[in-house]
Amino acid sequence: MPLPASAKQTMSQRILNTAKQTPAPTQRHHPSPPQPPPKLGRRAAAAAAIAIAAAPALLSVSPASSKAQEAEAAAEAAPPCLAELPVTAKAFLDVSIGGEPAGRITVGLFGDAAPAGASRFLSLVTGVGYRRKEFVKIVPGYVQHSGVVSYPAIPAVTDRLAAEAEAVRARCGAAAVHAAAGAVSIVVRDPSLPPPKPKLVARGGKLEVEEEQAGVVPNGTEFVVTTEAAPELDASAVLVGRVLDGMDVVAKIAAVPTVRDNTGSPYFRVAKLIGDKRAVVAERGFNRPYTKILVTNCGVLS
Repeated sequence: MPLPASAKQTMSQRILNTAKQTPAPTQRHHPSPPQPPPKLGRRAAAAAAIAIAAAPALLSVSPASSKAQEAEAAAEAAPPCLAELPVTAKAFLDVSIGGEPAGRITVGLFGDAAPAGASRFLSLVTGVGYRRKEFVKIVPGYVQHSGVVSYPAIPAVTDRLAAEAEAVRARCGAAAVHAAAGAVSIVVRDPSLPPPKPKLVARGGKLEVEEEQAGVVPNGTEFVVTTEAAPELDASAVLVGRVLDGMDVVAKIAAVPTVRDNTGSPYFRVAKLIGDKRAVVAERGFNRPYTKILVTNCGVLS
């Protein structure tokens, strides 16, 4: 027996759920929790995972992001102060390690910022000063060349070099002179020496106060090249230039094995305290390379 039209309409509303429903009362004090997202099928989930994984890569190749990252990296890599000082002359040092050529180091000199220091370095490069001389110290932060041992230590010259070191430090800011790799400086103070002590001296029937300096003052011919930040050099060396080319050669020098520094040993400290000469001799050998590192040739580049 066929159903009447009103019954058919009621059944279709129940099946399709299209009938007008009464809205549920609003819950003011207890809001319903957010509904979880609908579950994705396997293909949809795989596509979403690929999109999420590819998002960083897509962002990294965008021109704006790439330029910003390059600018940030360049700012971090730029040597503070070194890049700002003008180069007035160029010199080169050919280096050998263990008798084998290791390459050339090209140095740009700061004749305006440190005229006396740059002039001292140039005078030794153009003469026979640094030829056949050794790198004698390799420590974390820098490598050190022996300089010219027979060069006279003239107080007026070393005082002027020390004044230039203070001027460069004031120009570059505290602890920023040797804050990056590639700084070339000549040593004007020995950081291992104790500070001068006041001493009473009788002259002409009068007592005068003098400063007594222990040890020998450097003659201003040793030079160092930083391999990383070495702020401890700010108080002992004057910045004269920077490495323009050949940091790979400096890295080869820094990689040469050295005599182990044993200053932290309690036996060494006791021996040094009681004045044992063997401790003094041993200390001179600390951080010295086992392989001979020579400057075979040097000069000025046009």
